[in-house]
Amino acid sequence: MEREVRTRVLIVGGGVGGCACALALASHRIPTILTEPTDWLGGQLTTQAVPPDEHRWIEEQGCTQRYRAYREAVRDYYRRYYPLKPAAREDPYLNPGGGWVSRLCHEPKVGVAVLNAMLAYPQMGGWLTVLYHHKPIEALTEGDFVRAVRFLNTATGDSLIVYADYFVDASELGDLLPLASVEYVTGAESQRETGEPHAKPEPEPHNMQAFTWCMALGYDPDGDYTIEKPAQYERWRAYQPPFWHAPFFSWTDVHPITLQPRPLSLFGEQGVALFTYRQIVNPAIYEPHLAPEPVTIVNWPQNDYFEGNILDVPEAEASAHLESARQLSLSLLYWLQTEAPRPDGEVGYPGLRLRPDITGTPDGLAKAPYIREARRIRARFTVCEQHLSAACRPNATLAEPFPDTVGVGHYRIDLHPTTGGDTYLDIDALPFQIPLGALLPIRVRNLLPACKNIGTTHITNGCYRLHPVEWNIGEAVGTLLAFCLEQGTEPHHVYEAPALLAAYQAQLSAEGVQLRWQL
Repeated sequence: MEREVRTRVLIVGGGVGGCACALALASHRIPTILTEPTDWLGGQLTTQAVPPDEHRWIEEQGCTQRYRAYREAVRDYYRRYYPLKPAAREDPYLNPGGGWVSRLCHEPKVGVAVLNAMLAYPQMGGWLTVLYHHKPIEALTEGDFVRAVRFLNTATGDSLIVYADYFVDASELGDLLPLASVEYVTGAESQRETGEPHAKPEPEPHNMQAFTWCMALGYDPDGDYTIEKPAQYERWRAYQPPFWHAPFFSWTDVHPITLQPRPLSLFGEQGVALFTYRQIVNPAIYEPHLAPEPVTIVNWPQNDYFEGNILDVPEAEASAHLESARQLSLSLLYWLQTEAPRPDGEVGYPGLRLRPDITGTPDGLAKAPYIREARRIRARFTVCEQHLSAACRPNATLAEPFPDTVGVGHYRIDLHPTTGGDTYLDIDALPFQIPLGALLPIRVRNLLPACKNIGTTHITNGCYRLHPVEWNIGEAVGTLLAFCLEQGTEPHHVYEAPALLAAYQAQLSAEGVQLRWQL
């Protein structure tokens, strides 16, 4: 069965950027439909099970007011519903999981609960509709405009056509771009095109960063939860990339900055403590008689998958790589349970166990893979390495300022190993701005990106892809579309007309979007 609906704005993808976009539109009561291919909103925060990667100033500045509200709502959720010790409950900077990758390591399901609560009123009010299990399969276009998107409801098999004035691609891979014939880039650009010091001599469109199928692991030192030997275990146990310094499954990896061998360990006996790295359940903050077991998210060097690409390849090939990524994560777990050397001279940690209740899946793996690099629009303006690299701006404290700034962010240019055989590329980046020009396709007039599919390069994607920046991008896009609908103008006109741009930026500031760093 197929039906048709109409709305003002259609957001394709319910990840971090999609939710932020919906919140901004909801504040203006713009009729909006938000679609999501899974049964959870939240993307990186939830379905991909990745605690937020943030910068060191996050508690004071460097994010939007709504993102800050999300962070505080997460903390408040724990204070309200979890039996915390008084000191933890009163800590204004509570880190629920105690992981050290972030100041706010938390369970994916708490992220889902908070996002659902933030989006509840607009849904009740009637100007936001959320559709789960909806996968875009076709776009209807007319010249430089998108008119509608057809979806498959993967739960029922029905199809739905959504007509809208504006379309937002907030999908994890930039799924709407090829469907709507929007010009886009994948992989690594050439130095001839971008002028970047670390760009490739020639373009490599299939050379992309690793993706990771994360999993949640608890630890019971007295238990034995050894899983059945994964089908691809022997393959991954023998695997050693040419730039690695030891077998992939070992307590040695590659330091991402120096590229030298780096010692690892499970609990910090020597080198990097992997378990506490992205720990999301911390027994130490609970009353002793109610303390749960510790739980971590495994998004480690040893389960980054860079053996193949899932973008713009035949479906069977993409499916095979996705399954191999799952097998890689399960094989890492089996190695940890059965063969990993321990400090006491024994091997294996059989007390490690999958936690499907944490990920909302039958097997304890995340609902979706963690995607670091997607299709990127060919934009009116492209952010390049020389705009924000500390090495390219040796006397500067901030990245290049953009007069059309719509927000700020900061992270190192952090590229994981790639499908083209490249090792890590980890470059110091300066606190940067998000330019409006990077959110505008060169041709199509009524489709905007809202996550990691903006006008960055293979290199600068490495610092524009993280949680608070994606949120800021989504919120800036939602505010822009509300501004255009209320002013009777178009996004490209806002970019081109100084008076409109100033009015739009004033609206962003009024809604709590920081446009410039204060360092």
